[in-house]
Amino acid sequence: MSKIRIGTRGSPLALAQAHETRDRLMAAHGWAQDEIEIVTFTTTGDQIRDRPLSEIGGKGLFTKELEEALFAGAIDLAVHSMKDVPAHMPQGLDLAALLPREDARDALLSFAANSLMELPQGALLGSSSVRRTAQALRLRPDLKTIQFRGNVQTRLQKLQDGVAHATFLACAGLNRLGLADKITQAISIDEMLPAVAQGAIGIQIQTHDEATRKILAPLNHEHTFIAVMCERGFMAALDGSCRTPIAGHAIIENGNIQFRGEALTLDGKHVFKVSRSGGLADAAAMGRDAGEDVKAKGGSLIAY
Repeated sequence: MSKIRIGTRGSPLALAQAHETRDRLMAAHGWAQDEIEIVTFTTTGDQIRDRPLSEIGGKGLFTKELEEALFAGAIDLAVHSMKDVPAHMPQGLDLAALLPREDARDALLSFAANSLMELPQGALLGSSSVRRTAQALRLRPDLKTIQFRGNVQTRLQKLQDGVAHATFLACAGLNRLGLADKITQAISIDEMLPAVAQGAIGIQIQTHDEATRKILAPLNHEHTFIAVMCERGFMAALDGSCRTPIAGHAIIENGNIQFRGEALTLDGKHVFKVSRSGGLADAAAMGRDAGEDVKAKGGSLIAY
């Protein structure tokens, strides 16, 4: 392979993730930077910014163009924020590696208060995530919510302009961008369970591309991979999409996996929780079983 081509979205965070992948490949194989090409794409999700993702197609809006480029042979691998990857991947594509996970917690950004619970009564919360909105309303039913999309700087400017009192982003993304100082409150996982696979970077290839799979093998972080497969099993069982307020987080301790998951109603008034623990070999099946349990508990109250 004369030059390996990495496909990515063109946003600052996506490029930071692609650069991390490039740097890890260089370190693993002793390559020079000019042996790796970063190819940027504008996805449908990047183009449409005036509507909620749930109205225009959900998670696949940030992966479709990259996956088409993989199938066409225009790139050798695609780098994704795993929380943007749909539960069911197109046939012919595989996840070859996951990089070590960053901080999975949600971050509150606000100039009006030091924490979610300290926001003024009836404060305006800006968010495009149905999960974060439902979880926030469960904790603070007095809050008013508005749609809030855009990159970090756009959202910070909106906060400064008084469009909203607070918004949420992922701690992982802010850390990767060197903007951890913008975090008002890193919200504990006990208070707000993160999105499935939040904080994880996934590398996708064509299933038959064994050469690229071999190149990526040293980059795979086994514990991150196992934990994310458990979480994605949970999401798949619930047919999770951007229309469904679901959360799931797995950790590995002492050779076992501990998983917690939940689904909420859109208004946050009802939450259906589950927890599981077991061996690492059972991670994906455990996640799916947990998802079926939550589906049975929530029934028709869970939005699909």
